[in-house]
Amino acid sequence: MFKSDDFAQELINNGYDFFTGVPCTIIGNLITNLTDRPDVTYIPSVREDTAVGIASGAYMAGKIPVVLMQNSGLGQCLNALASLNLIYKLPCLLIVTWRGFNGKDAPEHLVMGKVCTKLLDTVGISHYTFNLDNIKVLIKMSHRYITENKEPFAIFLKKGIID
Repeated sequence: MFKSDDFAQELINNGYDFFTGVPCTIIGNLITNLTDRPDVTYIPSVREDTAVGIASGAYMAGKIPVVLMQNSGLGQCLNALASLNLIYKLPCLLIVTWRGFNGKDAPEHLVMGKVCTKLLDTVGISHYTFNLDNIKVLIKMSHRYITENKEPFAIFLKKGIID
């Protein structure tokens, strides 16, 4: 298991300096870590589409944003991503906890667990999935991707990858 402190530091080391999102127990320690750091900004949000809007504003102010959310939140923010970020070239890294992966979770997570990658494919947002061996590579790749392409990039995070 990767430590949340190290995960946060890896994001920061790769140029991410603004964080927003909606809480999820899978990333609770990460959110606490980001909230307590004096060297970055973490702005909590009550809705995923609001978090995407906050991240877009941060990007326009010169920041490199990360949006943290559950995959159920993709449904909530898909229109903002498609009609704001993709059209106006406002990049952000989406770290999406993959609730309902392989049909394991509470019933309310199972449908989105099954279709979340297909939703991103449909709107043309590139995505990958973290595992214990690719965290550093994907974080570095994501920064390069959003910097060069000026569009969102998603990385799914399954339960048990970070503490």
